[in-house]
Amino acid sequence: MAKWTERFGHDDIRPTPMNERSMNFFSTFTLWIAANVVITTVMTGMMFVPDISFSSAMFAIIVGSAIGAIPLALTGNIGIRTGLPTMVITRAAFGQKGAILPALVNTIILIGWSWIQAYMAGLSLNYAIHYATGYSNINLFVILTELLVVIITIFGHRGVERIEKYISIAMLFLSFLVFYKIFTTYNISTLLEMKLSKHPAVTTIIAFDIVVATAFSWMSTVCDFNRNCQSEKSGFWGTYFGYLVASIVAMGLGAVVSGFSIASNMERTYDPTILLAAYGFGLIASIVVFFSVLSTNVMALYSATMSFMNVFPRAGFWKPTLIMGIICTLGALLKEALMSHFFNFIMLIATLFIPVFAIVLVDYFLIKRGTYDTEDILFDTKGRYRYQKGVNVAAYVAYIIGAVFAYYFTYIHPLAIGSTMLTFFLSGAGYWGLMKITKQTSSAAHTMELQTTTSMEG
Repeated sequence: MAKWTERFGHDDIRPTPMNERSMNFFSTFTLWIAANVVITTVMTGMMFVPDISFSSAMFAIIVGSAIGAIPLALTGNIGIRTGLPTMVITRAAFGQKGAILPALVNTIILIGWSWIQAYMAGLSLNYAIHYATGYSNINLFVILTELLVVIITIFGHRGVERIEKYISIAMLFLSFLVFYKIFTTYNISTLLEMKLSKHPAVTTIIAFDIVVATAFSWMSTVCDFNRNCQSEKSGFWGTYFGYLVASIVAMGLGAVVSGFSIASNMERTYDPTILLAAYGFGLIASIVVFFSVLSTNVMALYSATMSFMNVFPRAGFWKPTLIMGIICTLGALLKEALMSHFFNFIMLIATLFIPVFAIVLVDYFLIKRGTYDTEDILFDTKGRYRYQKGVNVAAYVAYIIGAVFAYYFTYIHPLAIGSTMLTFFLSGAGYWGLMKITKQTSSAAHTMELQTTTSMEG
C-alpha cells in the first residue's frame, strides 16, 4: 500500500518554491485553454441565440471575456507572487478563522460543478461508444469518466499540468474542425439574418454580464495552479490569453450551434452533441465534449482538494481526492435532475464568490500594497492576519452586503444591466471603506515591516 501511495501526488498548501515551479507561458496558456473549452461554457453561448442576434452575442462574448479575464489574471498573480493556493490566500483578508467558511463553500461548489461535468462527459462517451459499437450505458460511462478524473488528479499538479497540455491542443483542433464543417456546410447569412425571439430573456448587456460572471467563477481556483508559474509575466499573460481564446471559441461555438439548430427547426437541447449529430458531426462533437469536460473536471477536483486542505491541512492530498471523487461520481448519477438547475447554479457561483474575490483583490493590491507575509498566513506566528479573534469583521460585513446585493438583483429583482460588475465594485469599495473606518488600512506600516524583515533575513 505504501509503495502505491508514494507514487501519488503529495501536494500541500505551503508556498511553492521558485526552483520547483514548472509552468512557463505555454503550459499556463494551454492549461487555461483546457479549463474553458468545455461543455458548460458552450452551453453559456447557447443561451444567447436567438434572444439576441448572433453578431450581438459575439460582441458580448468577446468584450465580456476580455474584461472578465483581467481580475482573473490579477487574482492568479497573487498566487504567483505568494506561491499559495487560492483559499489559503483568503486568510489574509478574511482572517485565519474567517477563511474557513469560504473554503468549505468553495469545496461544495466545486463538487457540484464536477457532478454536472461528469454527467455531460458520460453522455458524450456513451454517444461515441454507441456510435461505434451500438452499446449504450450512461451510468457506466459516467462512472468510468469520473474514475479517469480521479486517476489523473491523484498524481497531483504535475499530473494535471501534463494531461491538460495535450487535451487543450486536441480540443482546439477538434473545435476548429467543427467550425469548419458547419460553415462549409451552411451559409453564415442564415445565422446573421435569423429571426429573433419575440420574448427574449437575455439582452446584450445581460449576455455581457453572464460572460463576465463566467470568468469570475474561475477566480476561486486560479491560484491553485498559477502558484506553479515560473514568472509573473508569463503567468499573467498565459492566464489572460488562455482564458480569452478558450472563452471566445467555446461560447462562440455554442452561439453558432444554437443559431443553426433553430434556423433548421431542430430540437432545443442543452447537449450540443445531439444538435451536431443532426449535421453529421456527432462523433467529433462527442469526443470534443468528453475531453473538454474531463480536463475541467480534473481541475475542479484538484481545487476542491486544495480548498479542503485549507481547513484540514493534515488530511494529506490523495485521500480527500479519492473521497471527493467518489462523491462526485454519486452526484453525477443524479443526471437530469442536475441539468434543469444549471443556469441558477452559474448565478449562485457569482452570488457567492464575486464579493469574496473583490475583497481579496482590494486587500492585496490596495490595502496591503502587493505584499503578504506567507509564513504568517500559513502558521499565524505573528498575528498579522488575526484581526478580531481570527475573523476580519470588515471583510465579512462587505461580503454579506455584496452577496445580498447580488442575490437580490439576480433572483428577486433582476437588473436590466445585470449585477455581476456592480457586485464586484460594490464589494471592493465597501471593503476598502470599512477598513478605512475601522483604521485597519495600515498598509504603509505593513509593507515597511515586511520589507524590513525581508531585508534583515537577506
